[in-house]
Amino acid sequence: MSCGGSGFARWERTRATHGDRRSSSSTRSTGVGRGNVPVMSEGNGTDTATGVLRDEHQLILGVVEVLDSIVGDGGDRDEVDFERVDQCISFFRLFADACHHGKEEDLLFRELIEQGMPGDEGPIGVMLSEHQQGRLYVRGMADAISGARQGDSAAEQALRVNARRYIDLMRGHIGKEDGILFDIADNMVVGGACQALCASYETACQGRFEGKSKADLEAMAARLIAG
Repeated sequence: MSCGGSGFARWERTRATHGDRRSSSSTRSTGVGRGNVPVMSEGNGTDTATGVLRDEHQLILGVVEVLDSIVGDGGDRDEVDFERVDQCISFFRLFADACHHGKEEDLLFRELIEQGMPGDEGPIGVMLSEHQQGRLYVRGMADAISGARQGDSAAEQALRVNARRYIDLMRGHIGKEDGILFDIADNMVVGGACQALCASYETACQGRFEGKSKADLEAMAARLIAG
């Protein structure tokens, strides 16, 4: 499945036709970078259908930057902090996938399908495909890290390859969601439907992810980003 082109072109025209109803809180820059911990929007981003998810994207990108600094192209090839890499992997599994992608797939995407967006093609189809690809890369990192810790050069190479692929995927994936799909969603899901969706997000965020709360995972990310 293509990650651009026809999957998004028609829906970009839909966004242009209907305008942009996002509030200023969902469009502000948070200046994500190493050592710069993202700050969540006031009101928990509940003024639009995607405010909460946009905030979570900033936290995810912050940890992506941490991983890149350790095992990406800019990382130290001679000394890898495997403990921090392991924490990044846990964050991606539990926060980025179980918590964040879970809300997208089970709540936002289902609402968009109810509103008439196709679920097996277009933006949703592309995003689902990329979610699955991301899971494969995270699993590849998780499978490789034990051997890499023990000095297995092949395992370390597998760790680095999966990390780089995940880093590239997530940067592009979040860019497409924030810049295209979420703009469309904010124009489609409004009023009572938006309020109900945001309430469902809040309920989902009360769950536990392998025993950890969302707040626990946000604290883990903050520690990683702070270095």
